[in-house]
Amino acid sequence: MISIENLSVEFSARPLFANVSFLVGDKDRIALVGKNGAGKSTLLKIMAGLQQPTEGNAVVPRGTTVAYLPQVMVLSDGLTVREETEKAFAQLHQAEKDIKEMERQLAERTDYESESYIQLVERFSHESERFQMMGGLNYQAELERTLQGLGFRREDFERPTSEFSGGWRMRIELAKLLLQRPDVLLLDEPTNHLDIESIQWLEQFLVSSGNAVVLVSHDRAFINNVTTRTLEISCGRLYDYKVKYDEYVKLRAERREQQLRAYENQQKEIADIRAFVDRFRYQATKAIQVQSRLKQLERMIPIEVDEVDNSALHLKFVCSMRSGDYPVICEDLSKNYGEHNVFHNVNLTIHRGEKVAFVGRNGEGKSTLVKCIQGEIPFEGTLRVGHNVQIGYFAQNQAQLLDGELTVFDTIDRVAKGDIRLKIRDILGAFMFGGEASDKKVKFLSGGERTRLAMIRLLLEPVNCLILDEPTNHLDMRSKDVLKAAIRDFDGTVIVVSHDREFLDGLVTKVYEFGGGQVREHLGGIYDFLQKKQIDSLNDLQKSPAITSFPGDPNALSREGKNISSGGKKDSPAKTEARRSYEEQKEFNKKLRKIERRVEECEKEIEQTESAIAIVESQMATPEGASDMNLYDKYQKLKQQLDRAMEEWDQASTELDELRNT
Repeated sequence: MISIENLSVEFSARPLFANVSFLVGDKDRIALVGKNGAGKSTLLKIMAGLQQPTEGNAVVPRGTTVAYLPQVMVLSDGLTVREETEKAFAQLHQAEKDIKEMERQLAERTDYESESYIQLVERFSHESERFQMMGGLNYQAELERTLQGLGFRREDFERPTSEFSGGWRMRIELAKLLLQRPDVLLLDEPTNHLDIESIQWLEQFLVSSGNAVVLVSHDRAFINNVTTRTLEISCGRLYDYKVKYDEYVKLRAERREQQLRAYENQQKEIADIRAFVDRFRYQATKAIQVQSRLKQLERMIPIEVDEVDNSALHLKFVCSMRSGDYPVICEDLSKNYGEHNVFHNVNLTIHRGEKVAFVGRNGEGKSTLVKCIQGEIPFEGTLRVGHNVQIGYFAQNQAQLLDGELTVFDTIDRVAKGDIRLKIRDILGAFMFGGEASDKKVKFLSGGERTRLAMIRLLLEPVNCLILDEPTNHLDMRSKDVLKAAIRDFDGTVIVVSHDREFLDGLVTKVYEFGGGQVREHLGGIYDFLQKKQIDSLNDLQKSPAITSFPGDPNALSREGKNISSGGKKDSPAKTEARRSYEEQKEFNKKLRKIERRVEECEKEIEQTESAIAIVESQMATPEGASDMNLYDKYQKLKQQLDRAMEEWDQASTELDELRNT
């Protein structure tokens, strides 16, 4: 599908990567990984044809369609959600317009015997069949399913895009890309603006679509569920692993261990040769041996060890004075924007030292409640921030608020106070901004580097209550692990708004679920919450557009959750029994989805076949068609195909009814 040949990229004479070559197959689902600034986004842009490499080529065969979703996108206004999304069907609309024009000509013309009329009939038949194959008869249903899968409600379809936040508008762009059904889909951090339900839907879409996918994501659970191949950019080179991310991590560690042993053996050999040369350099009888050893050194190819960043990235949130026992108390809290109720009658109490998660679909009020706690917006009801509570707040767009014209050093220098200003270079070095990197302008930093820089600013303020709104967006795996460890070790209170299951696992002990204008408390970790939701809402899953809008098992992530959350310990008998029940429910749900998909496919086939029969019948009604035996053969075959489809639909529908009634 896409062939990358000897690709090299340099920025300001500094090589980003060199001699990179690989092939993207038509069914490949690839995770592109590497530390922030390694060149992942640059490589995607080159594959999309938006950027030229310094050397080499990215070859896309003629007729292959490539769609690209960047991290940051310039969005347009003026249309409704439906109208903007329908841009994905521009080719389909043009085909429909052409068919209507041909229908008009066929209705008006009477020169049935002319060659041009016969050619028009043939072209009309061909374009009509092509239109049906492109999904022209049911594209609106597909559009609605995709938008609902990405979290939009049906009443949102006719709202102007200008009423939505940047994250929601990014979802519209993602929907347009998915609906185009390109041969190769390039996604740069697609989950940054999605909630957990939408991520699950996107996982199933990408796995089931059958098209090639190359994605950059720091959501470990997401890339494990979606990808089957991992490309790593490290030390300016590319390594190709034909496995998913978790297996890649193990293989990479093994490879580096082998490289390290080979490197150590080579260094010992070099040291022995040099010792021999130094010892016998001036002895005439050993001159030949010395020259031989020197040539051996010249011919020796140095063994390189893969880059492992061992810089001292140690986040340490400094807890200031002890706060009161209850940092946040909400009683009958409500928030309205005009007639729109975000949430109502919220009652919650967060204890000192607790680490809690705010989760739920986008637009349900998570960030709104955070702003209420911050005192940024008015509300109804009672909200009390406890005694001596000092809040440190990391907003969703914190990294974008940085001044792009300032250097990394100046960004921190402007907020540092007192003696800490003497240690700015040491602090930046600890966050992998050492040496020349501290003099880089912010506008040249990658998304992850900006987020890391914004986190440094937060560290400079001693607080006892951290509120972090999507803190892991754009962070690489290692930075996320370090941030997670720092939050876990923080002695104060933490509120995390996040959709990253892997990040929340083992970090929070309480989950607040936002939805339907309410906030519900769930004790336990994130996978306990997800498992409970899947069991409790099994019957409701059929009605939830965010889950049922795409066929597949929406509980796939729980398989990983069970492995992660167990921590290697043996489950209790009660937990084992609950898990067994959960597995049974999941199998039932999977079987139900499969049959529903079969019914839907049969209905689609019936609709398309009936349309094809109608076209043939209209052709048979013409003087030329009345004597065309090929048309009669085609008509008979279509009728047989319709009978088979009806029979299969009847059987599948009966099976579905029986399963739903069990």
